[in-house]
Amino acid sequence: MTKTIGVLTSGGDAPGMNAAIRAVTRVSCFRGYSVIGFERGWDGLLTNCYRKLTPRSVGGIIQTGGTILHTLRCSAFEQPQNQEIAAETLHKNNVDALVVIGGDGSFRGALELSRKSGVPMFGIPATIDNDVFGTDETIGFDTAVNTAVGAIDKIRDTAISHERIFIVEVMGRKRGFLALQVGICVGAEVVLIPEKPLDTPDVIKIMEANSGKGKRAGIIVAAEGFGDSNKLAQDMQQQTEAEVRLSILGYAQRGGSPTARSRLLASLFAEHAVDLISENKSNLSVGLQNGAIISVKLEVSARERKPLDLRLLRVAEMLAI
Repeated sequence: MTKTIGVLTSGGDAPGMNAAIRAVTRVSCFRGYSVIGFERGWDGLLTNCYRKLTPRSVGGIIQTGGTILHTLRCSAFEQPQNQEIAAETLHKNNVDALVVIGGDGSFRGALELSRKSGVPMFGIPATIDNDVFGTDETIGFDTAVNTAVGAIDKIRDTAISHERIFIVEVMGRKRGFLALQVGICVGAEVVLIPEKPLDTPDVIKIMEANSGKGKRAGIIVAAEGFGDSNKLAQDMQQQTEAEVRLSILGYAQRGGSPTARSRLLASLFAEHAVDLISENKSNLSVGLQNGAIISVKLEVSARERKPLDLRLLRVAEMLAI
């Protein structure tokens, strides 16, 4: 019998999710499988809301941001009785394997559903936070970095023209992967991340030292989870002679056309996930390690905390002198 592959996108959207949906669909159809896409993440399994996906129905989406299947954070799915409903939906539609495109929270949900349903789960890491264990990079991260870098390059023009300090807040409620890479790429004077926060006096000391070196402007890149960016801006304005402004980039970082890098990772991750399904494997997530596409146990990817290379913070400090 023909295998039926289910696919959904869950959690926050990331540029390249559509490219992953497209690749899962086309590689599966190439192998003779049928594909259905559940809409609005886990909610689609609770309401049995899905659409049949074909090579033609996913045409023209590789370059688009967001997700054609839509996504939401479904708190109802956390309830055991609703996970039973989701399991029934999978069995009702004869789903042989489910591909979950999202972050570690989505992978944890997939593990619970696998226990309830017995259906093999496969994770494709897609989040701009780049915080999924087992992969060097997630789908959408490169796009978000480039979006933030482009915006901050423009902000620096204004900072230099008005001789101001700009605090630019980027996404990252819990982790600093995005802020750290963006900070290096824009030549930020200070990078603030949850993993190694700085107090306001420390930030002021750095910026005053920069002023003593002849720097008349500066950029501080702050992950949203490091602390209160607005309070930092107010404190710096009151305690220094510098003009300080705050710019919050917000959700623009999650949208837009995915970069070639994000599209490539989406395509390669999806192809490998379907290969694993063909080999009758179960409960794995795919990823990138040292340039190779690999797979790791889904439970490990969902439960382990991905380490942040704090050496890069030191690199950012040296480059900012």
